Amino acid sequence: MAHLSIHHDRIDRETAETLVGICPFSAITYENGTLDINSGCKMCGICVRRGPAGAITMEEDAAVPPKINKDDWRGIAVFVDQQEGVVHNVTRELLGKARELAKVTGHPVYAVLMGHRIGEAARELLAYGADAVYTYDYPELARFSIEPYANAFEDFINKVKPSSILVGATNMGRSLAPRVAARFRTGLTADCTILEMKENTDLLQIRPAFGGNIMAQIITPKHRPQFCTVRYKIFSAPQPVENPTGVVRPMELAPEKLHTDTVILDMAEKPREVDISEAEVIVAVGRGVKNQGDLALARELADLLGGQLACTRPLIEAKWFDPKHQIGLSGRTVGAKLIITLGVSGSVQFAAGMRGCDCIVAVNSDPAAPIFDVAHYGLVGDLYEILPRLISLCKKEEHTHGA
Repeated sequence: MAHLSIHHDRIDRETAETLVGICPFSAITYENGTLDINSGCKMCGICVRRGPAGAITMEEDAAVPPKINKDDWRGIAVFVDQQEGVVHNVTRELLGKARELAKVTGHPVYAVLMGHRIGEAARELLAYGADAVYTYDYPELARFSIEPYANAFEDFINKVKPSSILVGATNMGRSLAPRVAARFRTGLTADCTILEMKENTDLLQIRPAFGGNIMAQIITPKHRPQFCTVRYKIFSAPQPVENPTGVVRPMELAPEKLHTDTVILDMAEKPREVDISEAEVIVAVGRGVKNQGDLALARELADLLGGQLACTRPLIEAKWFDPKHQIGLSGRTVGAKLIITLGVSGSVQFAAGMRGCDCIVAVNSDPAAPIFDVAHYGLVGDLYEILPRLISLCKKEEHTHGA
């Protein structure tokens, strides 16, 4: 790591005004005769290269982190997201992906499960590819609480030393993963869309960056463990095996590690809403829909197909939909059996959120629209001409089967 060092003995008013003027981020200030660099600094180095010689220099930190012996870290671990013994499907998807990654290095696949009375859930996880399920079964862990859960997670890492850790990007996972990664001073890549393993056990973590304009490839070569979070429906869950060979390994945690200063006074069940991530059929609308009233046609098609209506980000910004109906990296990731997009251009962010659908049908008037690059079937034309015909065909099919 490097830092900027100000040599105050070489700073006078003229030098200070020059440095303030050349900083493109307004991060250099001069007040009461003192030059300072604030948090707006991007370490671009312009003040060093173009400023008065010797006034500000770039210094390398002397402290060098200890070199990690990668041979000491073995295995790919999956954090089990569960509530009251019910395992979230993202965990099964991550176990399937962990098995694929483990084939490259020959490492085992672990699951780390925290909760109370979780024996049945642990045995289920063996069927989805875990070689070992490490369980922390305590009454204090019956409900998610960040402090004891983080302590249990830390204990697991210290004792087992997994090389890579996959966490579902759920509310629980997003709360827990950063806290635990920080304890080990290691990297954490959020919302990965692609994971690949190198033979040297470095995990290649790929995710869109800069508004989806590039796909960033991130590795953590000098630290272990390697942390990443992955959204639900990015990967496919494997089929369970009938006679798993893995083992369940109960773990012990010191009583003081189960303590929390947070006291839960009451819990109220939130009314369950239909999640488009679970929908098997989706009709998604984009900016090609001219006004909000025209959504009735799209909703009719969705109803005829027994599906749900979804949208792109611009329609959220127009306040036509609740954000829970948005598909994309800043919305929901879906894996429907059928998705029909109407007037959707197909940005990188949107495509990443629905790429896992079995059948993608796109309707767009622009033959060069990016959505056709990912669609299985494309209809080029005015959606206001095509959509009524699709509705008519669905009604005809419904009538035929009904008769």
